[in-house]
Amino acid sequence: MAHIARRLPPELLPEALELTRRVFLEFEGPDYPPEGVEEFLRFLEDRETLAGLAFWGSFLEGKLTGVLAARERHICLLFVDRDHHRQGAARALVEAYTAGCPGPVTVNSSPYGAEAYRRLGFVDTDGMQFVNGMYFIPMKREGQAQCDLVTEEKSTAEV
Repeated sequence: MAHIARRLPPELLPEALELTRRVFLEFEGPDYPPEGVEEFLRFLEDRETLAGLAFWGSFLEGKLTGVLAARERHICLLFVDRDHHRQGAARALVEAYTAGCPGPVTVNSSPYGAEAYRRLGFVDTDGMQFVNGMYFIPMKREGQAQCDLVTEEKSTAEV
């Protein structure tokens, strides 16, 4: 069965943030100094910042399996539950987010996620950075030539 990605309904935001927190602490947090972990967890609690993001969720058999949050052609969060790594959830999320939209999409990938982003068509635009206790690699993926109006139907991707 394929992961289906769609805009996340507001009532699922707490579950999405908990999935993000859990996956970050398991896979990313161990590689960051304490101030980096604290910075990320503060970000997840900043309601004003979160209100400015668009969220997508990937679902398998009705269960939330992954989360993507973005603002202005920049992916801020992309996390997939450990049981669904390498099963198409991240690809479904990125494809749903970029469906029919022009121009490049950027991300500051963690070292852990960089290979996954490369498999999704992103390329490094600079070397490893370290800011506020967080390591990241700036990356970019070129977009499509023209943009269609993204409707709920078009923002759902099956991969």
